[in-house]
Amino acid sequence: MPALASPPSAALDVLGVPGEINLDYAATAPCARAAADAVTELLPWYASVHRGAGALSRRCTLAYERARQTVGDFLGARADDHVVFTRNTTDALNLLARSLPAGTTVVTFAGEHHANLLPWPRGSVRLPVPADPAAAVRALAAALSELRRDSNPALPVLVAVTGASNVTGELWPVAELARVAHRYGARIVLDAAQLAPHAPVDRQALDVDYLAVSGHKLYAPFGAGVLVGRADWLDAAPPYLAGGGATSHVGPATHDVAWTTGPARHEGGTPNLLGAVALAAVCAALTDADRVALAAHEQALLARLRAGLAALPHVVELRTFGPDAPRVGIVSFVVAGQDSATVAARLAAEHHIGVRDGLFCAHPLARRLLDEAATRTGRRDLPSTALRASIGLGSTAAQVDRLLAALAEVA
Repeated sequence: MPALASPPSAALDVLGVPGEINLDYAATAPCARAAADAVTELLPWYASVHRGAGALSRRCTLAYERARQTVGDFLGARADDHVVFTRNTTDALNLLARSLPAGTTVVTFAGEHHANLLPWPRGSVRLPVPADPAAAVRALAAALSELRRDSNPALPVLVAVTGASNVTGELWPVAELARVAHRYGARIVLDAAQLAPHAPVDRQALDVDYLAVSGHKLYAPFGAGVLVGRADWLDAAPPYLAGGGATSHVGPATHDVAWTTGPARHEGGTPNLLGAVALAAVCAALTDADRVALAAHEQALLARLRAGLAALPHVVELRTFGPDAPRVGIVSFVVAGQDSATVAARLAAEHHIGVRDGLFCAHPLARRLLDEAATRTGRRDLPSTALRASIGLGSTAAQVDRLLAALAEVA
């Protein structure tokens, strides 16, 4: 197996508990040393942001705005984009949903995480889960062609897609979908929550109009996420949170309020300084790291995991596009004849291995893939929910082997 190249420093080491094997990165990644160190360094200076004249407040304000610049650079933000700090990807996509111009139609696929299904307005178009990436591109082109023909061509359209499935890890053809969206005058938002921890995400290179990420999936578990993208819709929308910091003027009358423009418009209240600084620290550490080597190591572990699962006669992997589709370090599977929650509990109690069980906040997709697995294998004893193992920084071959041995025992 290819060896993981050493990072330039220990910044990308991840924290953990000795003896416990964490294979649930897709839900919440462990904390990177870079994030913990950045927060520890700033804590003695912790004070208000944008609201004080003292030395502590000035330092915190500078740290917050530097974090915004670092995160924006990491995600390929353009000079005139807004980089808005949120709580997570769900919060970021809800912010964008609240900022849509009147009459906007949102087009998405049924394979999305709930965060990219539930916030959008009624009348949105949900396309079926495609059989492969090329089918996704064709389906979007057909849907947008019909939509533009049958509705007012002046009304805005937003396409909402994921970069990597949180159920299967499979990569979606984001750049191709963006080209189709723009061909029909639509905008596109990328849910990069699962993609950004595993591969570079660049708004300009992918040519998406908006993208959203979560800090807790990107090794910075301090409650911050971000929405990056075009300014016009965000500046025209009412503030996501009405309150201090979002205003430029408040008069004596009840509705005598003028809202500011820029990211502050949607960051009302005291901002999450520590979350922003932690996220920026990880972004900086990843920028300095050899991401090709990191990805190669992850892919070697992923291949080891998938081959080991395939060798277990009662284990069936879930998939959307096919066994050879490119993917990140996420694998969902079932153990025939066994309840997934029970298997997960046994892995934790008997083997100190943490995995996820359930439908992974992607119920339409997970149920479809469970039905497909039953049809593909001809088995009638597959459970109604699945297990998911996910890897990243800090994962090792020994951990993968421990999971495979435990599953062999459980099954």
